[in-house]
Amino acid sequence: MSSTALHDLGVAQLAAALRGGQVSAVEAAQHFLARARSHQHLGAYVALNEDATLAQAREQDASIAAGTAAPLAGVPIAHKDIFVTRDFPTTAASRMLAGYRSPFDATVVARLAGAGCVTLGKLNCDEFAMGGTNENSAVAPVGFDSPQPVRNPWDGARVPGGSSGGSAAAVAARLAPAVTGTDTGGSIRQPASFCGVTGIKPTYGRASRYGMIAFASSLDQAGPMARSAEDCALLLSAMCGPDPDRDSTSLDRPAEDFGRALGDSLEGLRIGVPAEFFGEGLAADVHAAVDAALKEYEKLGARLVPITLPRTDLSVPVYYILAPAEASSNLSRFDGVRYGYRASQYSDLLDMYKKTRAQGFGDEVKRRIMIGTYVLSEGYYDAYYLQAQKLRRMIAGDFQQAFKECDLIAGPVAPTTAWRLGSQNDPVANYLADIYTLPASLAGLPGMSVPAGFGEGGLPVGLQLIGNYFQEARLLNAAHRLQQATDFHLRAPEGI
Repeated sequence: MSSTALHDLGVAQLAAALRGGQVSAVEAAQHFLARARSHQHLGAYVALNEDATLAQAREQDASIAAGTAAPLAGVPIAHKDIFVTRDFPTTAASRMLAGYRSPFDATVVARLAGAGCVTLGKLNCDEFAMGGTNENSAVAPVGFDSPQPVRNPWDGARVPGGSSGGSAAAVAARLAPAVTGTDTGGSIRQPASFCGVTGIKPTYGRASRYGMIAFASSLDQAGPMARSAEDCALLLSAMCGPDPDRDSTSLDRPAEDFGRALGDSLEGLRIGVPAEFFGEGLAADVHAAVDAALKEYEKLGARLVPITLPRTDLSVPVYYILAPAEASSNLSRFDGVRYGYRASQYSDLLDMYKKTRAQGFGDEVKRRIMIGTYVLSEGYYDAYYLQAQKLRRMIAGDFQQAFKECDLIAGPVAPTTAWRLGSQNDPVANYLADIYTLPASLAGLPGMSVPAGFGEGGLPVGLQLIGNYFQEARLLNAAHRLQQATDFHLRAPEGI
């Protein structure tokens, strides 16, 4: 097999080529490492370790030769820099963790390694996964001496989405066939939409959070991003499973084959279309692409059902009370005492705390810590935090009411396509861009973004699919059938 074709293969195709001996794991790893370095202007990678990567590849070549290979033996993968890894530094894209090396791998990393994946490196993200543009990274990507935002491969002047922007950009630019991301309020789905790739957030608790640096513990969930739903099904099957001894939020449900329903007929499938997802604020080009995708589903035998999610507009204030509250608690551990950054000059312990946190955290992280501390403070807890928790339960109830009328819910991922770097300096405007992804996150439901076409300027548009709890296989099949009927997921940015 010609090495020039390797980056055009998806996970399933590459796994088959590796098992068939058409290419070795070492050759695949070397090819993608070379691409990572030749495309470092995108700012996608923050750490590479060629020796560690090639050592893993040689182990997988040996297992293939011995006939003991795991399903994804030799398939290269890159991880969002929010998962701790032994062989690569883990910074959460923050100065606070500069140079940190974990003594263990996150469960998600370990399970994918157990399935045979070879780690290429760590991927850029918003600091502590806080942001929707990937402009909040505080570490220097590979090839740079200072922090840089990740650039969207479809237009280098635009954001890739966040916080998993490095992950989405790496798949779109063919720098890795598979990546991991995390989704707290839409951080897999939104960058997947902006970069024209496929990404899925499973039901909360499906994938272990052990070794995933916490932002908002009741919302954070790991998930894969790749070019196709078929590839995501393979990756998700390897990632998920109970981990009760190390993660108290892990669900006691056995691992399953999420690709088992791929190819099933969509005849009679009821797809709910929420009126609240198609109102004022949705850009015309996004609306057109999503409508075209819904029409494609009708051709495949599905039936569109009008539904309502009446508290959609409340999801933004609810999320931006609850998530910062949890963040303020989780990030209190970064105080300069045990590990991470410590201010070089201080007068006493309290002064060290203050200066360490002021210097170590970026603006967006500090903003969310202050919001969270405020809503949890005496006199405001009942007025804000407690009320937000009650509304969260109501939002989850709205979904359950909707699922009495439909099997899946479909709509846009974001109100617009990717905007220009530096063009949105108002934090509240960035928060409002999460309006369509936040409800499913607050409810803990599985959701995904599927390439659905292109808007103005040739920028990708994603279709969001949301399922009821534990309906990942149904979601992936619906995405797969759409991808069998369209080719949006196969298209690559010009010059890549």
